[in-house]
Amino acid sequence: MSSSQCVLGIDIGTTSVKCCLVDVSTKEVVSSQKKDTCSDVPSELGTGGNKQDVPRILSALQMCVSRLPREMLRKVVRVGVCGQMHGCMLWKQGAAWEQKPDTDRFAINEVSNLYTWQDSRCTQDFLSSLPVPESHIAISSGYGCPTLLWFSKHKPEKLTRFNRAGTIHDFFVCMLCDLDHPVMSLQNAASWGFLNTETKEWNTEMLESAGLPLDFLPSVVDSGQEAGKLKAHWYGIPAGTPVLASLGDLQCSVLPLLSENTQAIINISTSAQMCFKMPQDFKPAHHPPSTPSPIEYFPFFRSYLAVAASLNGGNALAAFVRMLQQWSLDLGSSVPQSKIWQRILELGADAASESSLMVEPTLFGERHNPLQTASVANADLGNLSLGKVTRALCKGVITNMHSMMPRSMLEENGITSIIGGGSALARNPILLKELEIAYELPVSLDSRGDAAYGSALAAINAGSAD
Repeated sequence: MSSSQCVLGIDIGTTSVKCCLVDVSTKEVVSSQKKDTCSDVPSELGTGGNKQDVPRILSALQMCVSRLPREMLRKVVRVGVCGQMHGCMLWKQGAAWEQKPDTDRFAINEVSNLYTWQDSRCTQDFLSSLPVPESHIAISSGYGCPTLLWFSKHKPEKLTRFNRAGTIHDFFVCMLCDLDHPVMSLQNAASWGFLNTETKEWNTEMLESAGLPLDFLPSVVDSGQEAGKLKAHWYGIPAGTPVLASLGDLQCSVLPLLSENTQAIINISTSAQMCFKMPQDFKPAHHPPSTPSPIEYFPFFRSYLAVAASLNGGNALAAFVRMLQQWSLDLGSSVPQSKIWQRILELGADAASESSLMVEPTLFGERHNPLQTASVANADLGNLSLGKVTRALCKGVITNMHSMMPRSMLEENGITSIIGGGSALARNPILLKELEIAYELPVSLDSRGDAAYGSALAAINAGSAD
């Protein structure tokens, strides 16, 4: 690979899509684009569903790619893709996409909605009715295999309309490469549940007996392996360009940051994750833990990450802002969210905002405790100001993470510093301060903790290994 060559990195996130061009030689970002998708779809009342519109998401992504410099896109030698883990979508092979000869844009046709990682239709009773996976990763609502099994039991007609399934980023790779069957990286496959990560094999017998047609299961390959080649020219990228099997957004956001095994990485965006790399010889158990654990072991690149993945991060703060906005409307005043954000962060950052107020911000439950709710304690007449409540809420987000992966666990594994990333952490100095207080370790922010950039780095690394 020469210095004039580029790789394209893509991240299909929960609220936005991002793409970047990275110079192969310098590993520097030379151009990037980002766009909010505004793709949420109302779910049927009472199902606990969380759905997104696939054509809208991929339209936003294609718009981002089209805005990158065409002369640089012509130099792309490899494409890396990642996205929000756990969720799934279905499509009809042969009728799901169409790229017309006179345009770069793909039209999306016979596809379902994306059922995201936030989907909660799989109740604890339903999950308990499923077989125990032959996997070290416990199953939760929002995971691909349980969601498909839910449809098999409650809406079997949904499965009869389609014949393929994958994450939205798996679908996107299939579309680019015109694959007949989806190819899924070990990272994404593990996030679906019912996968033995050591053999890279699905628990096919128990899935089939539970009602899942095996045709819906993607093929599983090592993370960083090629899924196929670009079928046709696409926004200047030459036909035949290799495309990696899509990766997990967590792993890709960690990849640019984790240079030392003594570092822990925390990422706070919509949700929140904290992780560190396990020793190279680490092997996970063959079955999920007997009691729910906040620590999981996710496949990385030829190793594993110890991960505390909280469902409550920037989304809890965003829910607070939406509440304040609604209260303002109820009182007859319209205040834009941007102004609310600016003001609460100013008030919360003031030293006088410290108080005994305690906010447990677990509005969205946790995978190891799905029935967990949010709560407020120690309220008194002196700590209900907007600044004190904001400060307590930010502290609560960090305290919740610390309860899942405490400082003692980091010390036991030789962790001496923390690197922070993610949009919520980057924009909120209160979270950063509370992180330093809670862990009593050096904390630094690194803007390279970006999943699109990480997927590009994975593509560069794959090219170097060829």
